[in-house]
Amino acid sequence: MTSNQDTQLATSLRNLLTRLVKKLRKESVTGRQLSLTERSSMALLQEYKQLLPSELASMEKITNQSMSQILGHLSGLGYVSRKGSETDKRKVLISLTPEGEKMLTQMRNERDEWLAKAIKESCTDEEQELLRRALLPLKKLVDMD
Repeated sequence: MTSNQDTQLATSLRNLLTRLVKKLRKESVTGRQLSLTERSSMALLQEYKQLLPSELASMEKITNQSMSQILGHLSGLGYVSRKGSETDKRKVLISLTPEGEKMLTQMRNERDEWLAKAIKESCTDEEQELLRRALLPLKKLVDMD
């Protein structure tokens, strides 16, 4: 059973991380033209190199129809390409284009630069060390199934 103190910690952490993610999204001028799911889909394509639209939809927890719309938008912007599968001609594989790779890198750089500057300007050396030490337990939370 979870204690009230544990629940309060979870609530505070969730609220704070949500606000930080929103702040980071605003700090990327480049990323404003894309939805969160579009950016996330591009990151998955970068990680996995090629995926079927249905695999992407499953990973993003959205319908195939919604993924089709997302891929249509990303394709129209030149960020993803479609290629027929060599083993099954009925299947189409999706991958990032060089322009999509460039876009992802630029978005990440804008966010990283803002966050590095914010940490440097608002946190003491001791607080920066505390943030470094907090990365491991936060990673454990993210990796937990």
